[in-house]
Amino acid sequence: MYKEFYGLDEMPFSLTPDPRFIVFTPSYNEVLATLYYGLENAKGLIVLTGEVGTGKTTALRWILRRLDSSVLATYIFNPHLSVEEFYHQLTRSLNIQYWSNKADLMSILAKFLEERHHRGLRTVLIIDESHELSDEVLEEIRLLMNFESDDAKHLQIILTGQTELKNRLNQPNLRQLKQRVALRCQMHPLPDADEVQRYVTERLVIAGSKNPDIFTPSAIDFIFQCSGGIPRLINNICDNAMLAGYANGESVIGRSIIEEVAANLDLLPQNHVIQNHSTSTETSKQKVKILTDEAEQEFWQNQEKVIERKTIIKENDHERLNFFDDDRILEIEDTKTGY
Repeated sequence: MYKEFYGLDEMPFSLTPDPRFIVFTPSYNEVLATLYYGLENAKGLIVLTGEVGTGKTTALRWILRRLDSSVLATYIFNPHLSVEEFYHQLTRSLNIQYWSNKADLMSILAKFLEERHHRGLRTVLIIDESHELSDEVLEEIRLLMNFESDDAKHLQIILTGQTELKNRLNQPNLRQLKQRVALRCQMHPLPDADEVQRYVTERLVIAGSKNPDIFTPSAIDFIFQCSGGIPRLINNICDNAMLAGYANGESVIGRSIIEEVAANLDLLPQNHVIQNHSTSTETSKQKVKILTDEAEQEFWQNQEKVIERKTIIKENDHERLNFFDDDRILEIEDTKTGY
């Protein structure tokens, strides 16, 4: 929708974790260096924590894309698994099809991982939302770390999760698993408006913008206030703001649009009062609208046509509204506005 209006090749603020749009902030650089070091040197168990939306999945995908073909990476996204379900999902992802009991499975897994290690191949298991794993599954993860030889771990595991994962690992019954953690890294939100400015600008450039100064400094400052520096929230605010700017024909997005968008997304800072950026007449013209005046007028004209086609039918002492013709098809003329 707004790509052409702002001169973009693709959408710059998608909520999907696309590693092509990674912005190398200090926090990202530290996490990427730790992950790469751990995987390249077969360190075993790595823990990656961070608040929701700080970019943990994006960082992992960026790293895995840069590892060579000798690495087999498998994901478990659902943490709400029993021990049996956990092993079923693990073996399916490793293409291990037949096992009768846990002892049989451990023997098959040991042979599978040892053979890959001797051939110079590495196996990585990534478990997302690990802070929600049961204690029983976490204990099985500790047992999996026993697959090793004198010189290396045969299975590398990355536990990713919210900061509650730290608290889980500090529980007395999980102290043996905690001792197995070789490396820890934490993803932090962007610390200030300057980093948010760089983040927004770089994503616009990656998306093909020749003029990435679309957001004014005051808009960027308020984006930081509303998002707390969390990239996923920044993306959501910027995406909605560019849609609103496009709908209003605004080539530059100021703070007033960000305030309207943040209010719609329920992201305004606590006790915030929306500022009056202009006279009342100007404000009424600048209010963020998703539909242009022409599109809004055409929409309501079509609604009037629908209302005219209603018939009131009384049947069995109950009134009902029939919004359709006898052929049950409601025709609404196409608009030329693109909405």
